[in-house]
Amino acid sequence: MPDTRTKTTDDKVIKSEEQWRQELSPMQYAVLRQKATERPFSGEYEHDHRAGTYVCAGCGNVLFESDAKFDSGCGWPSFTQPAVESHVDEERDISHGMIRTEVLCAKCSGHLGHVFPDGPGPTGLRYCINSAALKLEPK
Repeated sequence: MPDTRTKTTDDKVIKSEEQWRQELSPMQYAVLRQKATERPFSGEYEHDHRAGTYVCAGCGNVLFESDAKFDSGCGWPSFTQPAVESHVDEERDISHGMIRTEVLCAKCSGHLGHVFPDGPGPTGLRYCINSAALKLEPK
């Protein structure tokens, strides 16, 4: 019988691929676990302006606040900064013939999107995040 427990190590969520597949929608699984990207302008939160907190769709880790969200015109929800810096990890991504900075959930290592240095003040950053990686908890 497969182990269906979720393990946490140093605040990390560790699940089997089968557990992730059972708990996430096909699009969430593709984005969070396989580093896919949803089509631009197709995501649930691209034009959502409700106040709230965006958490990881995989593990519930707090990622972004709605007051840091802005319309970048890029086709994905964009934020100037994470809600808590330590809740996101960044890694160099050299896939698809580009050099980018990938953004990951620090708790479950789920792929969220990428961060670019072309955002508005005060940070000058644009966290370009897949809607499928997020869940909005409205205020």
